[in-house]
Amino acid sequence: MLSFAYPWIALLIPLPLLVWFGLPAHAERRTGLTVPFFDRLVRLSGRQPFSGGVVARRKPASLVVLVVVWLLVIAALARPQWIEPPLHRDLPTRDLLLLVDLSGSMDTRDFVDASGATVDRLTAVKQVLDDFLSRRKGDRVGVVVFGDAPFALVPFTTDLDLCRAMLRDTAVGMAGPRTAFGDAIGLGIGLFARSTVKAKTIIALTDGNDTLSKVPPAEAARVAKDKGIVIHTVAVGDPQAAGEDKLDEAALKEVATTTGGGFFRALDRAGLAQIYQRLDAIETRRIDSVSFRPRRDVYWVPLAAALTLVLLAQAVGTLRRHMRRLPARPAMVTEAGP
Repeated sequence: MLSFAYPWIALLIPLPLLVWFGLPAHAERRTGLTVPFFDRLVRLSGRQPFSGGVVARRKPASLVVLVVVWLLVIAALARPQWIEPPLHRDLPTRDLLLLVDLSGSMDTRDFVDASGATVDRLTAVKQVLDDFLSRRKGDRVGVVVFGDAPFALVPFTTDLDLCRAMLRDTAVGMAGPRTAFGDAIGLGIGLFARSTVKAKTIIALTDGNDTLSKVPPAEAARVAKDKGIVIHTVAVGDPQAAGEDKLDEAALKEVATTTGGGFFRALDRAGLAQIYQRLDAIETRRIDSVSFRPRRDVYWVPLAAALTLVLLAQAVGTLRRHMRRLPARPAMVTEAGP
């Protein structure tokens, strides 16, 4: 579909007529040739002299060319644009942050994978998260791993394949052997600082007791609530364990309750998969579909047409003048035979 960015330019169409009728004609005074035998020249020429200017009149064809060229120039100034078919783009309206515990206790081999083999907790978590991320089309996802300290593994991105690849490369202990869960929440809050979406969610997975954080998990949760962040906590540890590996379910429940999230306990891989299926249903994907129609400038078309028309008119005029200057060929006389 064709449209004009500056349609008001069409008001300039009658401008040449206003100039023609509103401004006085151009006139020049020139000194004529003075001869003593002017009267004799008048008698010989048979024409009577007159005073006043000579008004040059254009031929109808020239006027038509000028009018068409002017209209084409006005069309180019109005910036014609060809509107392409509409394009639709889905924009994420949720930022989802995964907090993954990489402390030493995640190396405990008490989970069974899909094939029935015994694997460590982190391997089972990575398998479930990989499936979870494969279904999160439309969200921006970030990943924070934590041990002795939290680290932003993947900033918020819509490239979920990158998140899955980076998670597959994680290993137990790469962030330290202990658990700094509260600091991980604090880092997550900082990552949300530049987020412009309304829905902000953290899914935190840990199997240990927070013994190293500078900011207690409960205090970090209150800050997250003030920022409008919902935290779901997933516990994968053994509640019967003691010491560093003991699972602090009370702290995880408090974090989830404070922010309006849910607390989940996973005792095996199947239970962990069911938890993420429930989270997938609770934290539904939110997408805004934005439609826009690309515009392509085609002002060069009327300009090219005007230039072509002017060049053709000049070529025709030059050819006609050249034809007039050619000498007439004498007629050929042939004698008829007897």
